[in-house]
Amino acid sequence: MPPDTRNADLMYHIHCRPGDVGRYVLLPGDPGRVPMIAALLDDAEEVAYNREYRTFTGTLLGEKVSVTSTGMGCPSTAIAVEELALCGADTFIRVGTSGAMQPYLEPGDLIITWGAIRD
Repeated sequence: MPPDTRNADLMYHIHCRPGDVGRYVLLPGDPGRVPMIAALLDDAEEVAYNREYRTFTGTLLGEKVSVTSTGMGCPSTAIAVEELALCGADTFIRVGTSGAMQPYLEPGDLIITWGAIRD
């Protein structure tokens, strides 16, 4: 049975409550990647899974850390980040695939995005 989303503390989309997530959250797009990333944490447990939003929370170097999938695109990512912030998270790191136009980049290179442009 799904959680009762009429509860004011339960986030409507991600199905997490304040205290369920750590201050730091890793954000892959694909819910299938969440358990693989969470396996790198100590004592990771699945907290919630609703649609494209899957969350595990564990610890890393003694700090509570969560992994939440965002699905595809900006709207679903915005929903996840806003609801996670209401649960107490304040630092978000997007992890996943990326594209780039620089010819010197190779598959597997680490890319840290600090800006975006558009036509």
